Amino acid sequence: MSQYFNIHPTHPQQRLLHRAVDIINAGAVVVYPTDSTYALACRIGDKAALERIRKIRGLGKKHRFTLVCRDLSEIATYAKVNNSSYRVLKHFTPGAFTFVLKASREVPRRLVYSRGQTIGLRIPDHPVASALLDCLDAPLMSTSLILAGDEYAQTDPGEISELLGTRVDLILDAGACGFETTTVIDLSDDVPVVLREGLGVFEA
Repeated sequence: MSQYFNIHPTHPQQRLLHRAVDIINAGAVVVYPTDSTYALACRIGDKAALERIRKIRGLGKKHRFTLVCRDLSEIATYAKVNNSSYRVLKHFTPGAFTFVLKASREVPRRLVYSRGQTIGLRIPDHPVASALLDCLDAPLMSTSLILAGDEYAQTDPGEISELLGTRVDLILDAGACGFETTTVIDLSDDVPVVLREGLGVFEA
Protein backbone atom coordinates (compact mmCIF):
# COMPACT_ATOMS: atom_id res chain seq x y z
CA MET A 1 0.00 0.00 0.00
CA SER A 2 1.28 3.46 -0.88
CA GLN A 3 2.17 5.91 1.87
CA TYR A 4 0.71 9.41 2.09
CA PHE A 5 2.49 12.25 3.90
CA ASN A 6 0.79 15.57 4.62
CA ILE A 7 3.81 17.82 4.41
CA HIS A 8 3.95 21.54 5.14
CA PRO A 9 4.18 23.49 1.84
CA THR A 10 6.68 26.09 3.07
CA HIS A 11 8.31 24.49 6.13
CA PRO A 12 8.42 20.75 5.39
CA GLN A 13 8.90 18.52 8.42
CA GLN A 14 12.39 17.05 8.56
CA ARG A 15 11.17 13.72 9.95
CA LEU A 16 8.88 13.28 6.94
CA LEU A 17 11.66 14.26 4.54
CA HIS A 18 14.02 11.68 6.03
CA ARG A 19 11.34 9.01 5.83
CA ALA A 20 10.69 9.97 2.22
CA VAL A 21 14.39 9.67 1.39
CA ASP A 22 14.54 6.19 2.95
CA ILE A 23 11.56 5.16 0.84
CA ILE A 24 13.08 6.61 -2.35
CA ASN A 25 16.43 4.93 -1.70
CA ALA A 26 14.60 1.61 -1.30
CA GLY A 27 13.48 1.84 -4.93
CA ALA A 28 10.24 3.79 -4.62
CA VAL A 29 8.24 5.85 -7.09
CA VAL A 30 7.19 9.08 -5.40
CA VAL A 31 4.71 11.86 -6.21
CA TYR A 32 6.03 15.24 -5.08
CA PRO A 33 5.19 18.94 -5.62
CA THR A 34 7.24 21.35 -7.72
CA ASP A 35 6.87 24.99 -8.66
CA SER A 36 5.04 23.94 -11.83
CA THR A 37 3.17 20.64 -11.34
CA TYR A 38 3.07 17.55 -9.22
CA ALA A 39 5.63 15.14 -10.60
CA LEU A 40 6.62 11.49 -10.52
CA ALA A 41 10.17 10.68 -9.53
CA CYS A 42 12.65 8.03 -8.44
CA ARG A 43 16.31 7.97 -7.49
CA ILE A 44 18.86 8.40 -10.23
CA GLY A 45 19.94 5.15 -11.87
CA ASP A 46 16.93 3.12 -10.64
CA LYS A 47 15.94 1.30 -13.83
CA ALA A 48 13.02 -0.65 -12.33
CA ALA A 49 11.44 2.45 -10.80
CA LEU A 50 11.93 4.35 -14.05
CA GLU A 51 10.07 1.64 -15.97
CA ARG A 52 7.22 1.83 -13.44
CA ILE A 53 6.93 5.56 -14.12
CA ARG A 54 6.81 4.87 -17.86
CA LYS A 55 3.92 2.46 -17.32
CA ILE A 56 2.04 4.84 -15.02
CA ARG A 57 2.20 7.59 -17.62
CA GLY A 58 2.02 5.35 -20.69
CA LEU A 59 5.32 6.67 -22.01
CA GLY A 60 7.43 5.27 -24.81
CA LYS A 61 11.14 4.58 -24.64
CA LYS A 62 11.98 7.91 -26.28
CA HIS A 63 10.37 10.07 -23.61
CA ARG A 64 12.80 12.45 -21.98
CA PHE A 65 13.07 12.35 -18.23
CA THR A 66 14.48 15.31 -16.35
CA LEU A 67 17.19 15.32 -13.73
CA VAL A 68 15.90 17.54 -10.93
CA CYS A 69 18.87 19.06 -9.11
CA ARG A 70 19.57 21.05 -5.96
CA ASP A 71 21.80 23.75 -7.38
CA LEU A 72 24.08 24.83 -10.21
CA SER A 73 27.04 22.82 -8.95
CA GLU A 74 24.98 19.65 -9.18
CA ILE A 75 23.88 20.55 -12.72
CA ALA A 76 27.55 20.99 -13.62
CA THR A 77 28.20 17.42 -12.48
CA TYR A 78 25.68 15.98 -14.94
CA ALA A 79 25.96 18.43 -17.83
CA LYS A 80 28.60 20.30 -19.79
CA VAL A 81 28.11 23.95 -18.88
CA ASN A 82 30.02 26.69 -20.70
CA ASN A 83 30.19 30.35 -19.68
CA SER A 84 27.18 31.52 -21.69
CA SER A 85 25.04 28.61 -20.47
CA TYR A 86 26.08 29.29 -16.90
CA ARG A 87 24.90 32.89 -17.15
CA VAL A 88 21.49 31.76 -18.36
CA LEU A 89 21.22 29.08 -15.68
CA LYS A 90 22.25 31.49 -12.94
CA HIS A 91 19.64 34.03 -14.01
CA PHE A 92 16.70 31.64 -14.44
CA THR A 93 17.23 29.17 -11.60
CA PRO A 94 15.60 28.18 -9.42
CA GLY A 95 12.39 28.38 -11.41
CA ALA A 96 9.91 26.72 -13.74
CA PHE A 97 12.41 25.95 -16.48
CA THR A 98 13.93 22.78 -17.87
CA PHE A 99 17.28 23.23 -19.61
CA VAL A 100 18.62 20.90 -22.28
CA LEU A 101 22.39 20.57 -22.10
CA LYS A 102 25.09 18.21 -23.31
CA ALA A 103 25.22 15.29 -20.89
CA SER A 104 28.33 14.44 -18.92
CA ARG A 105 29.54 10.90 -18.29
CA GLU A 106 27.84 10.93 -14.90
CA VAL A 107 24.39 10.64 -16.50
CA PRO A 108 22.96 7.10 -16.83
CA ARG A 109 22.85 6.21 -20.52
CA ARG A 110 19.12 5.48 -20.45
CA LEU A 111 18.48 9.14 -19.62
CA VAL A 112 20.56 10.60 -22.44
CA TYR A 113 18.68 11.74 -25.52
CA SER A 114 20.65 10.04 -28.30
CA ARG A 115 20.39 12.86 -30.83
CA GLY A 116 23.04 15.25 -29.58
CA GLN A 117 23.74 13.33 -26.36
CA THR A 118 21.73 15.78 -24.27
CA ILE A 119 19.85 15.71 -20.97
CA GLY A 120 17.12 17.85 -19.46
CA LEU A 121 17.84 19.38 -16.05
CA ARG A 122 16.05 21.76 -13.71
CA ILE A 123 16.20 23.36 -10.27
CA PRO A 124 12.67 23.77 -8.87
CA ASP A 125 11.63 26.78 -6.82
CA HIS A 126 9.48 24.93 -4.30
CA PRO A 127 10.31 24.51 -0.59
CA VAL A 128 9.30 20.84 -0.44
CA ALA A 129 11.15 19.84 -3.60
CA SER A 130 14.25 21.78 -2.55
CA ALA A 131 14.26 20.30 0.96
CA LEU A 132 13.72 16.79 -0.38
CA LEU A 133 16.67 17.14 -2.77
CA ASP A 134 18.88 18.49 0.02
CA CYS A 135 17.97 15.55 2.22
CA LEU A 136 18.41 13.03 -0.60
CA ASP A 137 21.83 14.47 -1.51
CA ALA A 138 21.31 13.46 -5.15
CA PRO A 139 19.15 14.40 -8.14
CA LEU A 140 15.78 12.82 -8.86
CA MET A 141 14.79 11.34 -12.21
CA SER A 142 11.48 13.06 -12.79
CA THR A 143 8.57 13.76 -15.12
CA SER A 144 5.37 15.79 -14.77
CA LEU A 145 2.36 13.84 -13.54
CA ILE A 146 0.34 13.94 -16.75
CA LEU A 147 -1.59 10.70 -17.20
CA ALA A 148 -2.24 9.09 -20.58
CA GLY A 149 -5.02 10.91 -22.42
CA ASP A 150 -4.79 14.03 -20.25
CA GLU A 151 -3.66 17.41 -21.54
CA TYR A 152 -2.69 18.85 -18.18
CA ALA A 153 -0.96 17.60 -15.05
CA GLN A 154 -2.82 16.37 -12.00
CA THR A 155 -3.16 19.11 -9.38
CA ASP A 156 -4.87 17.58 -6.33
CA PRO A 157 -2.93 15.04 -4.24
CA GLY A 158 -6.11 13.44 -2.89
CA GLU A 159 -7.32 12.76 -6.43
CA ILE A 160 -3.85 11.57 -7.38
CA SER A 161 -4.02 9.02 -4.57
CA GLU A 162 -7.40 7.77 -5.81
CA LEU A 163 -6.19 7.57 -9.42
CA LEU A 164 -2.85 5.86 -8.79
CA GLY A 165 -3.54 3.80 -5.67
CA THR A 166 -0.70 1.37 -5.08
CA ARG A 167 1.01 2.15 -8.39
CA VAL A 168 3.16 4.66 -6.50
CA ASP A 169 4.87 4.12 -3.16
CA LEU A 170 4.63 7.60 -1.65
CA ILE A 171 2.65 10.80 -2.15
CA LEU A 172 3.92 14.03 -0.61
CA ASP A 173 0.82 16.18 -0.17
CA ALA A 174 1.73 19.87 0.06
CA GLY A 175 -1.67 21.11 -1.09
CA ALA A 176 -2.93 21.87 -4.58
CA CYS A 177 -0.28 22.40 -7.24
CA GLY A 178 -0.26 23.99 -10.69
CA PHE A 179 -1.11 22.25 -13.95
CA GLU A 180 1.23 24.04 -16.37
CA THR A 181 4.55 22.41 -17.22
CA THR A 182 7.96 24.06 -17.33
CA THR A 183 9.35 26.12 -20.16
CA VAL A 184 12.04 24.11 -21.94
CA ILE A 185 15.19 25.90 -23.13
CA ASP A 186 17.84 24.24 -25.30
CA LEU A 187 21.30 25.40 -24.18
CA SER A 188 23.21 22.70 -26.04
CA ASP A 189 24.33 25.14 -28.76
CA ASP A 190 25.62 28.70 -28.77
CA VAL A 191 22.20 30.39 -28.88
CA PRO A 192 19.38 29.47 -26.44
CA VAL A 193 16.31 28.05 -28.17
CA VAL A 194 12.85 27.80 -26.61
CA LEU A 195 11.64 24.24 -27.29
CA ARG A 196 8.41 24.52 -25.29
CA GLU A 197 6.66 27.50 -23.78
CA GLY A 198 5.29 26.78 -20.33
CA LEU A 199 5.05 28.43 -16.95
CA GLY A 200 8.47 30.07 -16.95
CA VAL A 201 8.86 33.35 -18.86
CA PHE A 202 12.13 33.35 -20.80
CA GLU A 203 13.78 36.49 -22.14
CA ALA A 204 17.14 35.99 -23.83
